[in-house]
Amino acid sequence: MIRMKILLVDDHILFAKSLSIALCDNPEIEQFSSTKDIQNLEKQIATELPDILLIDINLGGLTDEDGLMLTQHLLERFPDQKIVILSGYNLPVYRKEAKRIGARGFISKDVEPDELLHILLTIKNGATHFPREEVFIEELTDGERKVLELVASGVRRREIAEQLFISERTVSNHLQHIFEKLQVSSTVEMITKAIKLGYIAQSSIQRSCERKASCASGSDRS
Repeated sequence: MIRMKILLVDDHILFAKSLSIALCDNPEIEQFSSTKDIQNLEKQIATELPDILLIDINLGGLTDEDGLMLTQHLLERFPDQKIVILSGYNLPVYRKEAKRIGARGFISKDVEPDELLHILLTIKNGATHFPREEVFIEELTDGERKVLELVASGVRRREIAEQLFISERTVSNHLQHIFEKLQVSSTVEMITKAIKLGYIAQSSIQRSCERKASCASGSDRS
């Protein structure tokens, strides 16, 4: 019988406990442990020698890195380590990046325990697991839409933060989420796709350009 040692890196204690309960009753699981200690993670990996390392994309306040960045750094130190990315957001951009950096799989957090065990066993045997690409655009939140509209109107991040009474970091986080949800990699692509999807009207972009041109000509005259 194949037996596995699993190490989970996640900032949610409740999820870690739930996963432990779901997996530990299975004879295929030799050991399940979880940690929030990123600082000593490399030492723990070297000591426990997990067959599979499960890493959540969103690590909250555990580290300045997200789970994908952490995975990339760990694979530089442990190139043979099987790492699987967990996420509550099953977005194509996440799956693509996980595959690019060398993760062995990408699993949604809402997966059924039996299916999760099956996936982990196949990865333990040398396979990879990445869900099929789907044409799916996740809805933007109200906050993300406001940021999108202001960016499309030519407003700078600092001014957006002041207008919406949020920090510049929050503005940057909103933009990152918009990029991921719209599956784009630049501001131009973001605006183009947002117009196509109906999030912003092309007329508002034209008015913004006209205002900028008017301001520029007024500045030249002065």
